Amino acid sequence: MTAKRSPINKTTDLSFAKLRRFNGIMGFLHLIQGVFMILVSNDTTYSIFTNYLNFDVATLSLSPNAELFYELPFGPAVAGFLLISAVAHFYLATIGYDRYVANLKKGMNPVRFYEYALSSSLMIVLIGLLIGIWDLGAIILLFTLNATMNLFGIMMELHNQHTNKTDWSAFIYGCIAGFVPWVVITLYFVGAVNSGDAKPPDFVYVIVPTLFVFFNIFAINMVLQYKKVGRWRDYLYGEYVYIILSLTAKSVLCWLIWTGTLAPV
Repeated sequence: MTAKRSPINKTTDLSFAKLRRFNGIMGFLHLIQGVFMILVSNDTTYSIFTNYLNFDVATLSLSPNAELFYELPFGPAVAGFLLISAVAHFYLATIGYDRYVANLKKGMNPVRFYEYALSSSLMIVLIGLLIGIWDLGAIILLFTLNATMNLFGIMMELHNQHTNKTDWSAFIYGCIAGFVPWVVITLYFVGAVNSGDAKPPDFVYVIVPTLFVFFNIFAINMVLQYKKVGRWRDYLYGEYVYIILSLTAKSVLCWLIWTGTLAPV
């Protein structure tokens, strides 16, 4: 068996030291936005309900019984996915740097996908709340499926450390897991749009398609890395793209939500 070619392109001007500084800068940008969300957002909350079955004595039948489970403060929730990213970037730029470099040399970064499993799954849940997915069970499933998609990203990079030809199995399964939450979101979004007066706020019409595009660009970035297209021949270039996409997607979502529902009146 022949050894796999190194994913790091020695001819580029990209370097681990630059990535370290870049992660530090990105950490501060996420942190500043997250703190801002906590300090200046209003007290908007979204209700989360349970729908356990209830026995109706009069009709002798079972029916859903919606009960309030929790009022989620939206400002701190938005700050949450920004602060999760800040912690991950600061970790990679400081105490986790040596392990970060060792993994990058292998063509992988597990911390990236662990962070995404938390932050992007929280983003999916918040998008769902905006369009009426308020059932606790549905919210848990949205979060878990999206997190599973990202954990398949780790499997993709780990598995392909031991193959001479790229195996796309983990990528395909991850795409299936990640596609389902968007099917549910689309169903609820279309239902809300067609429900007469109970339509989602105008800014939600921008959030749903915009974030759907961003989520898919992450997958495209991975494809370009493994296909070694152009500058993506260097794994570090794809790492830079992941970081930029992460900041952009989170910033777009947080500012759209803030201007649409969290800005002080």
